[in-house]
Amino acid sequence: QVRLAESGGGLVQAGGSLRLSCEVSGFTDNTYYTGAWFRQAPGKEREFVSGINWGGRIILDGDFVKGRFLISREKSTVNLQMNSLIPEDTALYYCAVSPGYGVGRTPGFYEYWGQGTQVTVSS
Repeated sequence: QVRLAESGGGLVQAGGSLRLSCEVSGFTDNTYYTGAWFRQAPGKEREFVSGINWGGRIILDGDFVKGRFLISREKSTVNLQMNSLIPEDTALYYCAVSPGYGVGRTPGFYEYWGQGTQVTVSS
């Protein structure tokens, strides 16, 4: 059974940084998978933040990222380093993975999801 466990959310002042981590478990050793982060603010649709393929050579970012966030992966963990946070970044952040090699920008591309970790940025 595939499980995703997110951590690292919290409350931070505008201009600050947070690092989110997603521990992925349950895949067999020979399964390649793509990892991504999405976010959803109250009353809004789930939004693609960033995605990274198995080898780490393909990285896609949402338009709003503008170099502030960096996704990475090491072993079974997918990380999201978030810098220069602004109040508009406040949302529930979800980790998602999909077996395979490509990186998708839509929620439907991803098969497995975590429960989410709250990020709140105060002004």
